[in-house]
Amino acid sequence: MRRFGRNVILTAAVAMSLAGCATAQDAPPAPPSPFDAVDPFIGTAGKGHTFPGAVAPFGMVQLSPDTDHKLLREGYDWASGYRYDDPTIMGFSHTHFSGTGHSDLGDLLLAPISGEIRWDAGAADQPGSGYRSRYNKASEVAEPGYYAVSLTDSGVRAELTAGTRIGLHRYSFPRNAPARILLDFRPSIYDYPGKVQWSRIRVHPDGTITGFRETRGWAPGRQFYFAMRFSKPVVGYQLRDREENVPYRGFRQPGRAMDDRAQVEGRQLEAAFDFGQIAGPLLVQVAISSVDEAGAIRNLESEGGSFDFDGVRASTRASWEQALGAVEIEAEPEMRTSLYTALYHALIAPSVHGDVDGRWRGPDNAVHDADFTVHSTFSLWDTFRAEHPLLTLVQPDSRNADMINSLIAAQQVSPYGILPVWSFAGQETWTMIGYHAVPVIADAYLKGVQGIDGQAALNAMLASATYRPYGGLGDYMDLGYVPIDREPEAASKTVEYAYDDWTIARMAERLGRTDVQQQFDRRAGFWKNTFDGETGFVRARLADGSYRTPFDPTAINYGSDYTEGNAWQYSWFVPQDMAALVTAMGGDQATVAKLDAMFDYDNSGLDYSHAEDIAGLIGQYIHGNEPSHHSAYAYVFAGAPWRTQARLKQIMDSQYHSRPDGLAGNDDVGQTSAWLMFTAMGFYPVTPGSGQYVIGRPFTDRTTLNLPNGKRFVISTEGLSDGNPYVQSVTLNGQPLTRTWIGHAEIQAGGELHFVMGAEPNLIWGTTAPERPYAMSAYGQ
Repeated sequence: MRRFGRNVILTAAVAMSLAGCATAQDAPPAPPSPFDAVDPFIGTAGKGHTFPGAVAPFGMVQLSPDTDHKLLREGYDWASGYRYDDPTIMGFSHTHFSGTGHSDLGDLLLAPISGEIRWDAGAADQPGSGYRSRYNKASEVAEPGYYAVSLTDSGVRAELTAGTRIGLHRYSFPRNAPARILLDFRPSIYDYPGKVQWSRIRVHPDGTITGFRETRGWAPGRQFYFAMRFSKPVVGYQLRDREENVPYRGFRQPGRAMDDRAQVEGRQLEAAFDFGQIAGPLLVQVAISSVDEAGAIRNLESEGGSFDFDGVRASTRASWEQALGAVEIEAEPEMRTSLYTALYHALIAPSVHGDVDGRWRGPDNAVHDADFTVHSTFSLWDTFRAEHPLLTLVQPDSRNADMINSLIAAQQVSPYGILPVWSFAGQETWTMIGYHAVPVIADAYLKGVQGIDGQAALNAMLASATYRPYGGLGDYMDLGYVPIDREPEAASKTVEYAYDDWTIARMAERLGRTDVQQQFDRRAGFWKNTFDGETGFVRARLADGSYRTPFDPTAINYGSDYTEGNAWQYSWFVPQDMAALVTAMGGDQATVAKLDAMFDYDNSGLDYSHAEDIAGLIGQYIHGNEPSHHSAYAYVFAGAPWRTQARLKQIMDSQYHSRPDGLAGNDDVGQTSAWLMFTAMGFYPVTPGSGQYVIGRPFTDRTTLNLPNGKRFVISTEGLSDGNPYVQSVTLNGQPLTRTWIGHAEIQAGGELHFVMGAEPNLIWGTTAPERPYAMSAYGQ
């Protein structure tokens, strides 16, 4: 259990007893279990955008407190609905993104009320002006699958837990006070007038409440359905359409069913349920669905039929203990907390999307059936880099295959016939660039994840890579680059398409499609068409072939030459051929100098306040956003792995902490956390699809991967300390390892990777060209 910043208070008698039992020979106390090491409050302040509420691993329901719902133009810092320092809680809603730079969701807000019903949230600085309540910060508890808080204005103790498709509330009301629940179906995170297109709340004769809402938000036309039941009988209720402002009042007479005619439809709906004075807590079960109300009822009955709050909490705890137990970490306490919390954040999404009966709503807004568990919430521009590669190490094939098959199934029913770009609840948002479902599929398939149809996967990849209307792809295919006078962010799109194309070539090679392999190996080299040898930067070109001027490598503007970055970050994005990039930069020494210039850049006079995602700056390295995430490892490709080791320590020391503002930028559905996990272990997947991890340096004394195949892979460290930041030597299964990479197959085979650390850099280890990681030009492609 985590209560951030809490003090453990012992009575004097207990403390004296413990002191009397202690001896010099006593072993140090065991560190917290992986479950107890997690602190869900990390990332809830600053720019992390995480939420502290209850969620099961990859759960459809994310039941969490909402401290505010801001208008779209004001709400960036409330992307998860929660800010650690906010003084009030509006209520508890059932859907949230973890760490995104954009948001939506916040569906089905419930607020427990012990007095007069107030139909609006009111102002945070005006207590009593609405249904929101102040809360006791010291009473806040968060652990995987559980959240609790004491609401001071209402006097209610609120507890939340969640299963895969359900959320369960437990509210303890003040004695002799009425117990009431307000359901506000109007707001959502990143709210704005007119977002709700239509909605319905229906009261069934057996007391079940169901409803529907369609919103036109980040994902247009998203449909949300719910089913809700109470553990106590309702003695009265009101349904309101706030646009019409005419309430429907109902009640239940003893021994009789609820009024079966009770429902309300409109765009601004609310409901209030009165239970009178009750003995014991009130439990509320909620299940959700994107299919229909009947699906939500079936989801509810699949997990929550008995109102067993403690049973659901225990079951979800067991799921988290199993998931977190995939990694055993021995490290300093703060690092260990940060790492287990990072692993926890990496296991929240992609989230289950399909109903318990296999039905799911696709990007065509139609309902389909699947014989696997459909997932959604794919932030692919972020997560192809490290999040999905991490899942191939810590999750079983069945989960990874479900995710890959979900991407393929979405492509097969897409109105455009292409793979998801950034999707949630099965709907496409068209956010970010590239077709990065492609490397996610390729990386999993090439690593041998079972249960994926390779031909269907390749067909889906080709459909995305040849859809000419998408993001300048037609010009890219014809000209070899995306021209900036026809398509914004053209420099970024060119280099990202080229990498995605390389992964298609590797899939085609594995499947024996030589024609496709040759075509996409050629396209993988298109990054060269946007690299300006004179300046040493990736730059945007016009359709006539000239580079766009004027050129400022530090400029960051939305819709300009680059996507959420500038030339300093994007000039390193050639993960498929870093050796060729080093050559284009002028060789090893010139590349190292260029990397140092990026990290050491003096940002005085630069103002990036207009760019929301630019956080965690170290010079022109921007750890708070993904284009920089592999850049510290680029030194390895230039024969200077000790420079990578020094930069990784600089990043770790400045960008991660075990406190609410402990993430420098958006966690982006686990990507920033996955970077931390890999880097702490001592290696990173610079080029997903290559089957290699580039060795950096470890930050733990010992990490053990309990692999899905039943084997164990140990990363051990000798001499680790702040004063010993450099790798002196590496062995794999007792044999010297002089190369600067390790293969996925070597990890899957089990064994031990051992590091010896020291105070001074080893200027010889891993420096020669044969010892460097994969590059397509080095393999004759």
